[in-house]
This record gives sequence, C-alpha cells and structure tokens, in this order.
Amino acid sequence: MKNFLKLPQAEIFFSGLHDEEILLAAGGKPPAGFWFKEVAADKKIWAIDKGLEICQNCGILPEFLIGDFDSAKNSSVRQAENAGIKIERQPVEKDFTDTELALIRAEECGKDFAVLTGAFGGRADHFYNLLFVCAAANLKICIADEREILFFITGKDFAEVNFFQKPLAVSLLPIDEICGGVNLTGVRWELHDKKIFRNKSLSISNRPTSDKIKISVATGTLAVYFCFAEN
Repeated sequence: MKNFLKLPQAEIFFSGLHDEEILLAAGGKPPAGFWFKEVAADKKIWAIDKGLEICQNCGILPEFLIGDFDSAKNSSVRQAENAGIKIERQPVEKDFTDTELALIRAEECGKDFAVLTGAFGGRADHFYNLLFVCAAANLKICIADEREILFFITGKDFAEVNFFQKPLAVSLLPIDEICGGVNLTGVRWELHDKKIFRNKSLSISNRPTSDKIKISVATGTLAVYFCFAEN
C-alpha cells in the first residue's frame, strides 16, 4: 500500500492509501513521449480508443484496449489484435463515453487509483463531462500530462505536493457548489479555513512560492489543478 503518486513534475502525497496505479491512455491531446514513457515504466497500461496510438508511438503495448474505435486507425487496432492485446469493442451509439466505460471497467477489476493521460486539449464538452465523471468515480483519479496535472480531494481529505518542476499556476476548482474549510499553503495567496464557491474565481491562478504546497478541504469535492507550461 502507498499514499503517494510520483509524476515527472511532482510527487503527490494523499491522505488515503492505494495499491498500484493503472495508466489510462485516452484519445485527446497526446502527452510528450518522454513523459509517457517515464510514467508508464511502473504501471499497468490500458488504452482507450485512439489512446492506443499514444502507446504504439512510444513502443509500448497496453494490456487492455477498450473503445468504439471511431477515432483509432484501423491499422492500429489490427496491430493490437495481432499482438494479442485483450480488446473490448463498444458500439458507437451508447450511453457512456469510452473513457467512462474504461473507468467503470477499472473499478470492476478492483483498481483504486488511475492516472489518465491524453485527456486534455480536446472538446470542451468532453472535458467538462470528464471532470465530473472522474470526481464521482469510486477510484482516485489524476488527469495528467507534461503540461497539466489535475486531481481531486473530497471532504476531510488533504494532499501535499513536492514539486520537481514549479508550476506556473495553482488553481482550486470546486466540483460542488460550495467547498468549505479549504486550506492552501505554499502559494502567494494562502487560504485558511476558507469557503470557496464554484461560481467565483477566488481560487484561480495562484502562484507557488515554495517547492511544497499543502491542500485540504473539510466539505465538498475540490479539483486541484497545476499548469506547467503556456499553450
């Protein structure tokens, strides 16, 4: 059991324990190859539709592939079939996105922590939906690539982040309408037992002043976001 996640930019310590992390490669903006290879080194990897191509471009074989394959190249899927990768094909017309189905399968397989990459940089409606799907999931999820990291903490949770690369911005994004008892230290504008609101911008674009920050929330679910590079 462990209570931390190590990424190339930072090491994140959480209040809860988990077993191994699974890496999910989705079909949005692909992460840099060097970043993906480093994160993939000690994790089981699942590919979601076009996310298969992230793996293939890095010379990595996922152990599982899921999707309706409306975006992955046919040649990529055939290559996965020939390699003996387990594939779950989904219909194009369905009630869930491929990514949500992958998260459901991960929960069914007893996974308790997922790093999701290839999720930024796509359609706004997809990411908006993904944000709330991940926040409500029964496993802890960190959405990340070399440019951005986003994870969730829920009432009475806390996280401590040690940066290897200092971010340009730190933002707290309330998933619930109101998050209470919010604390944030190690930044230019610290928060102490503060109430923050989903429809206000109080907690957007803070600046780190230290290589270590601490975040906690007493009530509500909070998305914690770091940006490491401009567009």
